[in-house]
Amino acid sequence: MNCGAAEGREGVTNQRQRPRRRGQGELEGLVLSVLGEADGPATAGWVQERLGGDLAYTTVITILTRLLAKGAVTRERAGRSFAWTPVADQAGLAAHKMRKLLDGESDREAVLASFVTSLGPGDERLLRELLSRATAEGED
Repeated sequence: MNCGAAEGREGVTNQRQRPRRRGQGELEGLVLSVLGEADGPATAGWVQERLGGDLAYTTVITILTRLLAKGAVTRERAGRSFAWTPVADQAGLAAHKMRKLLDGESDREAVLASFVTSLGPGDERLLRELLSRATAEGED
């Protein structure tokens, strides 16, 4: 009976020690945020250090490489490594994802109509204001 109780406590302890798993988008956002704080191009090691070191170096490299493929960062050779610079912030990355999803659909009008009708009143008003500004700027 004590053995079962000990096993139960051990299972709880192991769960507490295991760090929370973050989603890919969350990690990309964190890395972009840290890169945005840099005074210039930053190495993956610098990014890892600023993130608190709880991510493996290889994980940071993987995230930076994914961001490079998405056009959210650029890189330049820095010795045997690379220095990374953000091109887009988190909002720009989200907008890129939205465009990519839209580009993958055959009926753009239906997708956009569905999106617009699902917006709350505040977001709909904001979207109308942004579209008005974009139209006005296009006429200048």
